[in-house]
Amino acid sequence: MPRLRTTAARLLRPSLLACLLIAFAVPGLANDYPTEARVDYVLACMAANGNSYLTMQKCSCSIDVIAEHLPYETYEQVETVLGMQDQRGELGVLFRTERGMQDQVQALHQAQADANLRCF
Repeated sequence: MPRLRTTAARLLRPSLLACLLIAFAVPGLANDYPTEARVDYVLACMAANGNSYLTMQKCSCSIDVIAEHLPYETYEQVETVLGMQDQRGELGVLFRTERGMQDQVQALHQAQADANLRCF
C-alpha cells in the first residue's frame, strides 16, 4: 500500500505544478502590454535613472508591476493624456482638468508608486 501512495504522489506532483503555473500565468496574459510599449517605458525609465544593467532590471520590473495594475488600454490613454496636458489653450485645459482623465492619471501614479516600492 505505501508503494501505491508514493507512485500516486509522484504522478500528481507534475500535474499540480502545471496547474499552479497556469494559474499564475493567466493574470499576466490578461494585461499583457506590447513589447514596444514595454521597451519604450524601460528606455525612458533608464534615461531618467541611469543607463546601467541594474537600472534596466529595475525598470523592467517597474513596467511589469504597472501592467499588473492597469490594462494596456488604460495605460495607453493615460500616456496620451499626459502628453496632451502640455498643450496650450482649450485643448490643454481639457486634458488637465477633465475628471475622468485625472482619475486615470491618478491610477497610473498609484501603480508607479507600487512599482517604486517593489522594484527600486
